[in-house]
Amino acid sequence: MFAPAPLSSQRDLARQVRQQFVKTLAAGLVDVDQAVFTFLTSLMDQTGTQREMQGRRDAWQLYGQRRADWVQATRRVWEQAQNQPPVSARATTPAPLDLSLELISDDVVENKIVASRIALTVLEAVSGSFDALRRRVQMLEGQELVASDLLRPETFCLLLVEQWVAAGLSRTDLQAVLDPLQRELAARAQVAYQLCNDFLGSQGVAQPETQLRVSRPPVGGGSNAGAGSRMGELGSSGALPAGTLASQRAGLPSGAMDSGPGAALRSVMAGAASLVGATPLARARERAYGVMGQLRRLMWPGGMAQGVPMMPQTAAQSMVMGAPMSGLQSITGAPGSVMADAAAMQQAPPASAALAQALAQQQIQAQTYYSSMAGMAPQAGPVAVVQLVGAVRERAAELKKQAGTDSEKAIIEVVALMFQSILSEDRIPPAVRVLFARLQVPVLRVALAEPDFFSDLNHPARVLIDRMGACVMGFDATAIDGSALEGEIRRVVQVIEQYPETGRKVFQLVREEFEAFLAKFLTQKKSTARVVTVAQQVEQRETLTIQYTIELRTLLKDMPVRDEIRDFLFKIWAEVLALSAVRAGAQHPDTLALKRMAADLVWAAGAKPHRSDRSKVIQSLPGLLDRLRQGLALVNMADNAQEAQIKVLTDVLAQAFVSKTEPIAHGQIEILARGLENLEDCITEAVLGDMPLDAEAIEMMLGIDMSNLSVIADNDAPVEDPVVEWARQLQVGAWFTIDHNGSAAQVQYVWHSQRQQLHLFAAPDGRSYLLQLRRLAAYLQTGLLTLQDEEGLTVRAARDALAKLDANPERLLQ
Repeated sequence: MFAPAPLSSQRDLARQVRQQFVKTLAAGLVDVDQAVFTFLTSLMDQTGTQREMQGRRDAWQLYGQRRADWVQATRRVWEQAQNQPPVSARATTPAPLDLSLELISDDVVENKIVASRIALTVLEAVSGSFDALRRRVQMLEGQELVASDLLRPETFCLLLVEQWVAAGLSRTDLQAVLDPLQRELAARAQVAYQLCNDFLGSQGVAQPETQLRVSRPPVGGGSNAGAGSRMGELGSSGALPAGTLASQRAGLPSGAMDSGPGAALRSVMAGAASLVGATPLARARERAYGVMGQLRRLMWPGGMAQGVPMMPQTAAQSMVMGAPMSGLQSITGAPGSVMADAAAMQQAPPASAALAQALAQQQIQAQTYYSSMAGMAPQAGPVAVVQLVGAVRERAAELKKQAGTDSEKAIIEVVALMFQSILSEDRIPPAVRVLFARLQVPVLRVALAEPDFFSDLNHPARVLIDRMGACVMGFDATAIDGSALEGEIRRVVQVIEQYPETGRKVFQLVREEFEAFLAKFLTQKKSTARVVTVAQQVEQRETLTIQYTIELRTLLKDMPVRDEIRDFLFKIWAEVLALSAVRAGAQHPDTLALKRMAADLVWAAGAKPHRSDRSKVIQSLPGLLDRLRQGLALVNMADNAQEAQIKVLTDVLAQAFVSKTEPIAHGQIEILARGLENLEDCITEAVLGDMPLDAEAIEMMLGIDMSNLSVIADNDAPVEDPVVEWARQLQVGAWFTIDHNGSAAQVQYVWHSQRQQLHLFAAPDGRSYLLQLRRLAAYLQTGLLTLQDEEGLTVRAARDALAKLDANPERLLQ
């Protein structure tokens, strides 16, 4: 700790803090330098191609020559930056980006991008200490830290990167050593922030400290009481030690699960989990409910109903690792009905008056702040993300000052931590992360008004963020910037901002609108639209073929028809009628003529004991054969196959001339004709089973080269029914990795047919994969198709928030 020195003013004290911060951080550069050099040295011991090994040796040699220059230059610019006087800044909002129009070199932009990555990692590690120091310095200077203040991680990281390049070191080599560099820099920064906080504390610049107290449910006597007492050992102050947060969330000793209500609950959970644990989707959902359960018990520890046990510590820990919380939840898709604390959360008191007013003010300030970023060049996105992470933290700190209850403080903190995690997701393009940041206050309003936001995976606000995040994770910044998808996300965010009081309803409305947009956007490419059109026709044709066959069997059930005619109508002509109905329409004259041909064929193939009937057959035969050839050509039957089929039919017609059986009555033929003409009126929703999918037929229907389309048809591979149901539940827009014929590719799920028998995936390079339902399920079952974001953006954010609260529980109520 520093020795306190006499200071003339609070601003002098703040200046001394900056000096000591730079002194400590600069001293830590020795450790950063050594970590980088050690890492480069270890790289040379790794095997690789000759080119890779030579590149590693060159990087090690160059760094050895320039490392001293880099360290000295970085120290020098840090010392110069600490002496820059602060400019006026608003106390409640971060300084806006400099939006003056000027040409920016590629080197400047690339430096900012690399620096932003380092700063995000540093900020994640030091967020608590930095926030404490920021608030203390703000108290001393009467204003917020400006964007260029050296106390901000993004500032000293950018100077460090700039001096790396100025020292003649390669930016490519910097990318290679980012992990050890940012890890060691974060450790040194944490020391510097903590020393500065200790110094200010010794000078009487105190920061209000709120101890996190435990509210635990009543426990009975015996072993339960003893365990509950042990969990409540918090010392005289009642503060919760950092290592006991998981125990506080557990709330019940493990022995209570061995008998009584605990045993019954365990039995239900185990049985239900066995029903739904067959797929990764079910397991991911179980883990998600585990995280949500921890959040409930963290913020509402007294919300458990009398007589319903809470989860033991071991179960709470295992939920994080993937053990199911309640199998019933995965079946019903609803928040845990076995957890009675959900009922205690349904009627949340309204936000306190001071907090409600602060939310309204923050909403206005946030809109102004983000509007100032609208003209920002896309290249500045990563830099903006770093500032946004800080803005989320600062906004939460200001709101917690106005919170009237511990519950409000806890909700504000958890929402802020979740948004910090979302903004740190590298797979989301920076432009979209900037838009997500604008949802912090609207989501906080919903979370305060509807605590089930933390427990219901189907809450509209959660679903909307998950869906938007999942859709953009496969795009790079250049692909998303200025796209229609970015524009739609921007529109969605603006609508939510315009109706802050609507809460759940506005999130539900825009989610439905986003889903409708997504269905069109993902299939708007010309090549994709053509494949979708043909694939939809394929399913419609196969569906109608099956249903027409069923109805033809019904119509011909009591009629004396030769087997050859039955087989032809069921196996060939039903497909002809279905394809004509798909292409031209069920009541199109061409389709009606083909339907009439079926009735004419049945009549012509019947016994003809009368001369007049034989004469009619002879007169109608040329037209009958023409329509037969027309229909067979429609289904692309080859000429030789057509002639063979027609020969079979004409032989049947010839035999009918000498048949001695009773002829088919004209009344029956008319009933058949009317039934065929209105065939669709009899069709019900039949279950479409496995249908043939012919790649050559699809290529012919497309009329284009199919080198970029892989048709993956069913092949009778064994697949479990739960996995087939999982395949039906895949959400359009999600990104997957597919391994087809030994080649892996990143693909987006862009479309499924009306009856979900056909599913289309598209890769960024223009290649597409069309899979049938059961083959899709087989790919999922064997891991040939894997979801890139199985858990979901908000669940992962909640998990990250819990991890931070485990490490630093006191921050929850500060």
